[in-house]
Amino acid sequence: MQILQLSAKPFYRTSYLNAARGGGVEQQHLPWFKGTISRLPQGLDALLVTSDLQGVVRDWHTQQTELLGIAVAHAYQELYLQGLVPQPAKVGVILAGDLYAAPNGDKRGASGNVSSVWLAFAQRFKWVAGVQGNHDRFGSDRQKLNLQYRDNIFLFDYEVAELGDICIGGVSGVMGDPVKEAYKLEADFLTELGLVLDQSPDLLILHQGPFGQHAQRGSALVQAALLRKPPALTVCGHVHWENPLAQLTSTSQILNVDSRVVLLSLSN
Repeated sequence: MQILQLSAKPFYRTSYLNAARGGGVEQQHLPWFKGTISRLPQGLDALLVTSDLQGVVRDWHTQQTELLGIAVAHAYQELYLQGLVPQPAKVGVILAGDLYAAPNGDKRGASGNVSSVWLAFAQRFKWVAGVQGNHDRFGSDRQKLNLQYRDNIFLFDYEVAELGDICIGGVSGVMGDPVKEAYKLEADFLTELGLVLDQSPDLLILHQGPFGQHAQRGSALVQAALLRKPPALTVCGHVHWENPLAQLTSTSQILNVDSRVVLLSLSN
């Protein structure tokens, strides 16, 4: 399951509001890229992969805002109606965490409930699989369970699932002080990662990923764990890479989708 090609230029952009460094908000543009992959889960025409959608989209008529992830799900439907992307019912979605922003988009590092984003994708696409980022919350335990037990939602803490003929696994959270939600002790995180890797997933989803090359920042501990049993493809976010793709080994790749959307389909 190797990425064969990624477009250098986006085929679409979603405008959104994000917290500015000096206070207030600024308009930014979420880029959408197309790529080709050597293999897809059976029954799918594409995978839609994204993370770190920490912004809001404002309806300038009503002045209401919605989370950027919900806007992405809506936008995909519109692109399909224009004949630009595959049918959503034949697309799987991979979410690598951090899908929340403050209601006005004016607070950096805000944490909150992202159940609505997951449900927006689940209602439109074949299935959605992913992990919890350190800024993601899911409301009450019951709310989280309801999300997990929908038959097309796979929210991994440290599990795997067979989707089509592909084994997909994930580890939620980041390493840090476990007093905070979605933070795990370093030893616990690495143990969970090892348990998932022992099941030989074809595709691994992490929020906190390994480092790549040069300016592709990440965790050396995660990289060392992956090198012991490398999956074909690791998807991550948490920190932004200008170049989203890295080679872990000759047969193992890392795709960082922080603040970008990537649509992967088979080559013609």
